[in-house]
Amino acid sequence: MSRDEVDRTLARLRDERDRISTALLELEAHHGYQLLEGAALDGETRRVQADVRTGMASLWRLFDLYGSVVSAAEDLRARNPRPGQAQLTELTRLLAGPSVELPVTEVPLGRRTLLSVPSGERLTLRAAVERMTPLYEEVAQAVASLDAVWSALLSRLAEVEAERRAADELLESLGGTEPELDRLRADLDAVAAVVRADPLALAAGGGADTGRLDAIHAGLAEVRRGLEQAERVRDGFTGRLRAIAAVLDRLREEEAEARRVRDEVLAKIASPGLPDLPGASASLADRLAALGRPGHGTGWNDLAARVEELERAADDALAQARETVGLVRGLLDRRAELRGRLEAYRVKAARLGHAEDAGLARIHDRVRELLWTSPCDLRRATVALSEYQRAVNARSKGAKR
Repeated sequence: MSRDEVDRTLARLRDERDRISTALLELEAHHGYQLLEGAALDGETRRVQADVRTGMASLWRLFDLYGSVVSAAEDLRARNPRPGQAQLTELTRLLAGPSVELPVTEVPLGRRTLLSVPSGERLTLRAAVERMTPLYEEVAQAVASLDAVWSALLSRLAEVEAERRAADELLESLGGTEPELDRLRADLDAVAAVVRADPLALAAGGGADTGRLDAIHAGLAEVRRGLEQAERVRDGFTGRLRAIAAVLDRLREEEAEARRVRDEVLAKIASPGLPDLPGASASLADRLAALGRPGHGTGWNDLAARVEELERAADDALAQARETVGLVRGLLDRRAELRGRLEAYRVKAARLGHAEDAGLARIHDRVRELLWTSPCDLRRATVALSEYQRAVNARSKGAKR
């Protein structure tokens, strides 16, 4: 090399050395690399950790050897502002020749022979960079892939653990136990141990498989909602008991009304076929009386379930009682409807000029007797009224002709 070629090559190598050093330092500062360095790992992740550590150690050794040769060339050039042929020859050897001598341990086994002299392989600076490049890419890819999986898992784990803490705090304030929360805690502890020690065990398709964490999160959210409901029960306990008592008061009124209407129907309607009368108020009142504040070994979450169940039972019983009253009263309403229709057709017959029609009068009187006799036979009255309607309609058609 000429002096100018030496200087140009040294300038290029200085820049190359700085860029390689920066790349290696940035790789070591990478979040994924830092996770690997500070963790006690198992399984596949431990194997990757070992490979990354081995790869980085090899990279730094190669880089140190590479840098030493570049530094030696810089020193030689600095000592010889006007290098002679001997200095240029040495600079050429350092910069372009096989000047990077690898330790014996760095020589790949495949390049050794049985009778080879136990000395290291010699590389040019260019060959050293070419040796470092795929090694760097392999380490960087391993770190990036692991970081993508691990970061996603740790992020999701943090969300699930926050949900667990929220549920734990609620349960502590409420007292008592929650078996489902205990089960989910155990599941989360097991998955968290895998996330922290062998995240690649939870990798799928090149990404993180958060399915188990997602399921635990959903379960914890459901438990937390139940505990929040228990908290609302605690905060409004007295008011909710009063509300249940008010529903039971209305239920007693409806049950009494059902009995009253039942008695009236039995007196006024023949063979009514009545439904069973409601009578849940007494047992529900006993359940209400048994509700108290949490005792030893129980908590508001346990009591909340009982309060909600009693609220539903009271509302359902009230709705059923009202429906029964409606069904029973419907028989009296049916009789009133038939009476109204009879009167309407009597008026129609009179308007048509048949007020004195003896045949119509006989049918009318028979229907009226059925409808105003207690107990009333609704079936017979309905049949008789239909006969009266047909008779009136027949005379109406005759009048039109």
